[in-house]
Amino acid sequence: MNYEKLALLLKSILPLAIALSLVSGVYLALLWSAQQSDAVAIARQKQLIELVVSKMQSSIAHDQESSTVWDDAVRRVTKDWDRTWVDSNLGSWMHSYFRHDGAFVISADLKLMYAYLAGEAEEEKAFSRVEPQAMPLILRLQKRLSEGDQEGTSDQVLSIGESDLVRVEGRPAIVSVKPIVSDTGDIEQEPGREFLHLAIRFLDGDFLTEISDEYLFEDMRFSVVTDLGETRSYVPLASASGEVIGYFSWLPFRPGSNIMAAATPVLLVSGLCLLVLTTVLSAVLRRRSRRLQASQAELTHLALHDPLTGLANRASFNSQLSRVVDTAAADQAIALLYLDLDRFKQVNDTLGHPVGDRLMVEVARRLKDTAAHAAVIARLGGDEFTIVLQQIPQDEVERLCGALIAAVRRPFEIDGQPVLIGLTIGVALATGDAADPVEITRKADIALYHAKSAGKNRYAIFGPHMDELVQMRRDLERDLRSALDGGRQLEVFYQPVYSAVSRAIVSLEALLRWRHPTKGMITPDAFIPLAEEAGLIDRLGAFVLREACSTARDFPGLSVAVNVSAIELKQESYAGQVLSILRQYDIQPTVLELEITETTLMDDAGICERNIAQLRQAGVRFALDDFGTGFSSFSRLQSLDVDRIKIDRCFIEGFGSVAGSEAIVRSIISLAHAKGLRTTAEGVETGEQSQTLQEFGCDELQGYLLSKPMPKTSLIELLGAVRGQTSTG
Repeated sequence: MNYEKLALLLKSILPLAIALSLVSGVYLALLWSAQQSDAVAIARQKQLIELVVSKMQSSIAHDQESSTVWDDAVRRVTKDWDRTWVDSNLGSWMHSYFRHDGAFVISADLKLMYAYLAGEAEEEKAFSRVEPQAMPLILRLQKRLSEGDQEGTSDQVLSIGESDLVRVEGRPAIVSVKPIVSDTGDIEQEPGREFLHLAIRFLDGDFLTEISDEYLFEDMRFSVVTDLGETRSYVPLASASGEVIGYFSWLPFRPGSNIMAAATPVLLVSGLCLLVLTTVLSAVLRRRSRRLQASQAELTHLALHDPLTGLANRASFNSQLSRVVDTAAADQAIALLYLDLDRFKQVNDTLGHPVGDRLMVEVARRLKDTAAHAAVIARLGGDEFTIVLQQIPQDEVERLCGALIAAVRRPFEIDGQPVLIGLTIGVALATGDAADPVEITRKADIALYHAKSAGKNRYAIFGPHMDELVQMRRDLERDLRSALDGGRQLEVFYQPVYSAVSRAIVSLEALLRWRHPTKGMITPDAFIPLAEEAGLIDRLGAFVLREACSTARDFPGLSVAVNVSAIELKQESYAGQVLSILRQYDIQPTVLELEITETTLMDDAGICERNIAQLRQAGVRFALDDFGTGFSSFSRLQSLDVDRIKIDRCFIEGFGSVAGSEAIVRSIISLAHAKGLRTTAEGVETGEQSQTLQEFGCDELQGYLLSKPMPKTSLIELLGAVRGQTSTG
């Protein structure tokens, strides 16, 4: 009887036990799967953080080399110490351009020459905050330099250096030390006696915010110890010696735990209907797995693609280019195209960034449509793109370049408004057995530079001569600096401006010329852009302004016009500098006229407008140069704060042709007069042009028909002859 009761009890309990066992087994299986999924996700996040920190460490050293491997830097910190130059090129500029938090220059005797640290005004105090961590690296680098150690240098790493992860006053930071050395080798330096450049980048604050925003980490923090809670993940930050300086901590993405949280309520009632529950759980599991895969796929896509256009990003491009090169056959042709949009910045400045973003999406679509068979199409950032081609002959590459330029030059329609931009392409060609990702990238970049120098909206294929041209450009920059430092190579010419009615000289335009001792006369079109890129345009502008003021003092009654670069006008102190020079030469401000272009006024910060307002209040006049060639000259005419408009020579040249521009010029003159502005026509070369302009009511004429630009000595003779004729008459 007892056995029967036991058997009955067992029969009643057994199904429940089996059900509970099955439910428990399913639950444990799900729990294990969730834990494994969480572990994989967390491990990937940790690897991603370690990779980001490693790349940041390499990037800081690379950033330093852009200014430390430079002849000018060696001279400025050793022989010709110039604190302003050091601050602009080795100091605060590193913070504003590369977002370094600190920059220091240390002499060979370990003396602090310059210091910049964000948030610290006193230099000695700034250096004292980082000295304990930086000094071991400085001493180690000096020792390596004195021993002639070049380990680790390559085509990409130009000089040796020392870098480490440290903790500065409780904050994690990357400290990098680089020597300031010659890029040409022309300057002899005693090994171990080089000046050193020290860079600091803190890894908390903005750095953590950037990582969180870019890679979707939740609540990213830095902690000295792992005491922020067991639910958080930690990645140790270790110095080169293995010492842990702290930890990055965040709330990890746990896809498995999310699944368990959703499945647990269902499992609690699964004993009542095991079959239904099993079916439901299987469906839930499949759904969650698909979501997890979609989430992981989305994270992978975001890490490798540009979020705006969907094209491959820089990291993905580098990886795919290496794969294409590594897998290419020995005789397989590879082409790399570097693309740069022309006039895109003007679109952003005039129409706004939302329009610029939509335009960028449309550009990407046209590139994909035109180069549909490309191995890689990537957006590197800003308005730069790359395309990798395989197994394509050079003539096909050239045809594709032409098609790409034509596709981008077709007007884009954004909100019913046509937008016109251009495209410039640099091309590098290689075969599989001779291709190197770094080298082919360098060559394409050089080819792009030459294409832009040749006038944009074109392509250039890298040739051996381009390396020579790059060196020639460096030599020309060095020669320009020498010309500014002394000698009589730079000279200001003057082209008179004549009254359209009386043909009397009413003003002068100052034009800079450079007589190179070996290359002869170099036109401004060749050296003005170089001066802007090299940071010399301020000195050139001041030179021309002083010469022009000197000439105006010698010829009372004549005003003088000077061209102004947008770079000059965007400096806060520009108006004060101009007024100071006028006082120095005892020149009334009304005698000076500054010629600007419409693109100069595209300044979001408003600095240009403030300088113009201050100078106009003092009496300086302004003229708008090359009118009619800007982005929206006619629509902006109503708001331009100038005194005179110079009509571009391209309109004057069109007089008398089938598609002549007489109607355009007549409209410009009428609009200008309606605004109370004077007009000057540039490039007048024939009597017919002169007569037509006079009939249209143009106020002043300038061009070879009347007078070519001339040095001051010839100007003295011309003005003397004119005054002699006037007195005789």
